[in-house]
Amino acid sequence: MQIEADAVGDVVRRLRRAEGQIRGVIAMLEEGRDCADVVTQLAAVSRALDRAGFKIVASGLQQCMTAKNAGEDQTANLEQMEKLFLSLA
Repeated sequence: MQIEADAVGDVVRRLRRAEGQIRGVIAMLEEGRDCADVVTQLAAVSRALDRAGFKIVASGLQQCMTAKNAGEDQTANLEQMEKLFLSLA
């Protein structure tokens, strides 16, 4: 199942933001910043990555539901989306 173009743009923006946050965390480590500050930023990066993954899963579920409403059997695709969702949880 392909990711819809609208979702791709949103996910890429989220990942670029996370990329910048990761560079910031690396700089914090190299500067010897406080561990609480570093962990706080790592948590923010983790949330950004999770949101990107959930956006992809949501897009896939939406495609499945659209295809199901058109009469197509989506059992296998829905099972795959469930596995992907659980891998992020």
